[in-house]
Amino acid sequence: MNVFQESRRIIITCNKRLSPYLEKEVQELGYEPERVFQTGVELLGTVRDCIRLNLNLRCASQILYSLHEFRVNSPQELYDVVFKFPWEDIMAGEGYFSVTSNVDHFTINTPLFANVKVKDAIADRFRRNTARRPNSGPDLDKTVVHLYWKEDRGELFADTSGYTLAKHGYRKVPGKAPMLEALAAATLLAGKWDRQSPFVNPMCGSGTLAIEAALLATDRRPGLYRDNYAFMHLLGYDESFYRDEREQLDARVHDVPGLQIIASDISDDAVNVAQSNAGMAGVANLIRFERGDFAKTTVPPAPGVVYFNPEYGERLGDVQALEETYGRIGDFLKQQCKGYTGYIFTGNLDLAKKIGLRASRRIEFYTAKLDCRLLEYELYAGTRQKKSESESESEETPAS
Repeated sequence: MNVFQESRRIIITCNKRLSPYLEKEVQELGYEPERVFQTGVELLGTVRDCIRLNLNLRCASQILYSLHEFRVNSPQELYDVVFKFPWEDIMAGEGYFSVTSNVDHFTINTPLFANVKVKDAIADRFRRNTARRPNSGPDLDKTVVHLYWKEDRGELFADTSGYTLAKHGYRKVPGKAPMLEALAAATLLAGKWDRQSPFVNPMCGSGTLAIEAALLATDRRPGLYRDNYAFMHLLGYDESFYRDEREQLDARVHDVPGLQIIASDISDDAVNVAQSNAGMAGVANLIRFERGDFAKTTVPPAPGVVYFNPEYGERLGDVQALEETYGRIGDFLKQQCKGYTGYIFTGNLDLAKKIGLRASRRIEFYTAKLDCRLLEYELYAGTRQKKSESESESEETPAS
């Protein structure tokens, strides 16, 4: 079995509600998805395709290559199926592997039990057939086997990613309650930013949004910031193919003349962290960092995009104090950002009402077990046409 040549099912997983943006990324790479679901995309391909996907995708979490599908109704049946699979064709007997799983079956109380069954079966097969056995443990930096088991359907995958792709590798200092890189990238893909006009990010925190904007504008892919993937530890791995793909990432990077990305925060520590992360990403020279209250953030001439990701009272801050902050954000958008498109990412729609503007779009996202929205505002520079009767009844005022 040559996983680098044989075409099989590939499942690209992502966080909840990111799959529409993941699908778009996959299509831009020249692949046509077989299926799109809430937390992923399915297509056909080899592990060579998985290499390309690992290096390029911004919204993905794991890239799973199908090895074997089967019926299973007990832990012993699982052991037997795994034991019969030719693992010596996939991994080295003197290597290291780990097991992850997604299990929903009445015989399994904890996924760890299923993981141990898989580990034992693989180790026992190696001992019987080769008199050797690879080491195993929790680290995801070598070969990773993934088990999917729901009801009576089971499937074994080679997880070609290892550690999650949702973290893009440049953020060495996370800062306070940071937005996950894959989520930040997806919200940018969901918006209307043209990747050339100004991008303004007040209350920037650890700088993830501004950094992802710079990466998107200059076509810097996540593969530039990582040098170890699980696919590198599968038998048959050809490093020259990976190097060729990696060189293509370098060739894609381009300058955007006159690009203005401005990020500000009232916290000196936050700005220091953001600058450090931007330096690790190689885009510090593309972002203008400012210290001070968000209302003093520089806003270049329109058109452009202004994007806030304020606290929303679930983990940080106090809701009453935040009501005033959201009101001030609305004032800033109305008074200083005319001609811009505004975005506010929040998990508290009650607080969002304090902005006092009517959202033109409410895009659904999900983070940290919270239902969130990316609210889009058209901040008209002139006077809009007369509101319809239904608009007049709204508690919010038009964004003009």
